[in-house]
Amino acid sequence: MLTIWRDCHRGVSTLSSKFEEILRNCGLSDWRTVRSVEPLTGGVSSDIYKVTLAGRVVCVKSALAQLKTEERWCAPVHRTFAEYRWLSFAAAQSRGCVPQVLGYDSVNHAIVMEYLAAGDNTTWKERLLAGDVSKPFAAEVGVRLSLIHAASFREPAFLKEMDHAEDFRALRVEPYLRFTAEREPAAAVQILHVAKHLEDARCTLIHGDVSPKNILCSGYGPMFIDAECATHGDPAFDVAFCLNHLLIKAQHLPACAGALKAAAGVLWQSYAAGIDWEAPENLERRVAALVPALMLARISGKSRLEYLLPATARLVREQALESLTSPPGALSDLIRPDK
Repeated sequence: MLTIWRDCHRGVSTLSSKFEEILRNCGLSDWRTVRSVEPLTGGVSSDIYKVTLAGRVVCVKSALAQLKTEERWCAPVHRTFAEYRWLSFAAAQSRGCVPQVLGYDSVNHAIVMEYLAAGDNTTWKERLLAGDVSKPFAAEVGVRLSLIHAASFREPAFLKEMDHAEDFRALRVEPYLRFTAEREPAAAVQILHVAKHLEDARCTLIHGDVSPKNILCSGYGPMFIDAECATHGDPAFDVAFCLNHLLIKAQHLPACAGALKAAAGVLWQSYAAGIDWEAPENLERRVAALVPALMLARISGKSRLEYLLPATARLVREQALESLTSPPGALSDLIRPDK
């Protein structure tokens, strides 16, 4: 995406004209004052850079056409616009729930945001894997997510603009569900039923990637990042996507299993308290159907979890298949301590 050259007179790296163009297109008046650029790690779908200007530091994110996964996985780069719109909408609903967005460059499909130092903003995934499980934090995740979903339901014109069904299919339905169905014939019918529903559903604005790795533990509480999959869809997907991670981590960390399942329970309860666009029990049924499909996808799909030991992966797969072929009566059946 960019080229860096050495300014021999000053002895510092400067950005190429292409990168300066991105900053200029985003309306940053100090685009000429770049002092350094540093690639950041994390994630498989984008190139992300820390850019130091004369008086501040910003983050520049640009989507990749070919994701960094073992299986071939391509997606349209214009998905950064969906992320920009989601972040902007969420920022208006809850203070501090997303990073400050500074601009969007439609020419280069890039977003410029405030830079958040890693040491001050650890991911929820890092804390959970370290055994730090906070029920109040999980509850606030549910509150904020419900607030964003509810607010978007009242904006039908905006939702119509945010219908990115093809992007969602390429980033979520195909790699997570349809790909998994091909490799898990015993549960293919159930998985494909869920996949078809997600392709057709239109209810609220959804983030599409509410994973603990995309939730920062900031001074303002949970902060959502990486909304490339945002679309007009089924809010059950966002809830299930997050709960699935908590339940898998309960298998990965047996000593924290009770705390992680309790956190999953309070996340759902706090989320459900804000549902005002449909009957909560209807949404709960869809979440309960989605969770095991997504758990299986993290074992057999294109985006497999990197931290699971083989024995744990087998256990997660067995439990997901059992729940898919013998569906739970309620979400509580998936979260209960003995499950």
